[in-house]
Amino acid sequence: MALKAVHVSDVPHFDQVPDNASMAMYANRCSIGAELGWKAFRASKFLVIGHRGSGMNALQSSDRRMKAIKENSILSFNAAAKFPIDFVEFDVQVTRDYCPVIFHDDVILSVDKGTVFEKRVTELSLSEFLNYGPQQDPQTEGNCLLRKTKDGKIVNWNVEIDDRLCTLEEAFQKVESSLGFNIELKFDDHIVYDQSYLTGVLQAILHVVFKNAKERPIIFSSFQPDAALLVRKLQATYPVFFLTNGGNELYHDVRRNSLEEALKVCLEGGLQGIVSEVKGIFRNPGTVKKIRESEVSLLTYGTLNNVAEAVYMQHLMGVEGVIVDLVQEITEAMAEMIKPPAKPRAEATGTTGEEGKEEEEGKVKEEEEEEEMDRKPQFSERELSFLMKLIPQLIDF
Repeated sequence: MALKAVHVSDVPHFDQVPDNASMAMYANRCSIGAELGWKAFRASKFLVIGHRGSGMNALQSSDRRMKAIKENSILSFNAAAKFPIDFVEFDVQVTRDYCPVIFHDDVILSVDKGTVFEKRVTELSLSEFLNYGPQQDPQTEGNCLLRKTKDGKIVNWNVEIDDRLCTLEEAFQKVESSLGFNIELKFDDHIVYDQSYLTGVLQAILHVVFKNAKERPIIFSSFQPDAALLVRKLQATYPVFFLTNGGNELYHDVRRNSLEEALKVCLEGGLQGIVSEVKGIFRNPGTVKKIRESEVSLLTYGTLNNVAEAVYMQHLMGVEGVIVDLVQEITEAMAEMIKPPAKPRAEATGTTGEEGKEEEEGKVKEEEEEEEMDRKPQFSERELSFLMKLIPQLIDF
């Protein structure tokens, strides 16, 4: 299916969807670990979600952890599953022959006879896509896989543990079945898509999901507001979250430019949650309460989520979960910082009647207060200094 470029003002906002786009034939399911309903999403605990598996690849980073395992790969997903996380987040696009594949970048870069070239993932067939990088047959060498960094440099995609590119169906089949999938519906920010293209892409993804998901928890998310609204209308099984930079970047589509606009999209379109860049939350903390009061869930992403103290602050603010790169470090830190309340330890005093009841209740309350103090993290001077500097730096654009 070819892309069709149209003017922004001509793009429909999908108040109605064609009859043949309906997926209502599928029964609702309740997933393990969270309440996944049509009207609301409420996590049973603070969620930690692995970014592109066990973490994205930052190929120019001096931190080896950011280059340990190929992102968006089966190996990365299963590596993340070894830790007490709830979901892995990954990016799904659809190839020219309608196969959903997992890949973050809009284009694949490679080299042929010394010349670097790029091809859109959506313009490749499945076999062409899978021919890049390591191959299933170790005797076969795939096409070289390069990547463009944020500053425009083109580098070899070198990681310590490499893995094959994979399809969405392979992820369902080969990844630990109890691990939830946060499926980002990936679209190019620089293209305006028409309704028929979005519908075809989303139906191809939904077909794979409903065929393979079984009891696996699923969340859909997208930066593309019309795609998020449409997938919400195409199925009534899994929650849909709207991804936003939270005002850190500006786009032609005003719906993408603030947390307030994101909340408006959710309330008008029946979406269950927002996934915001974490700086947008710290710059506009009052919005968190407004989002929660609107019964819309809130998750965050961004490099600050690799700082345990910043994650704990979000927990205190009412954020329901975070997408992180340093899965092991953050899960361990949160286990220490966010400890479940212990059962009351008050013992019988031997007194009876109202006096005994009041005395027992007083002891229970006192012990609960002590346990609450114990659950609060004890920050070092270095960590306190970081926290004191964090908010002013974020507020300063």
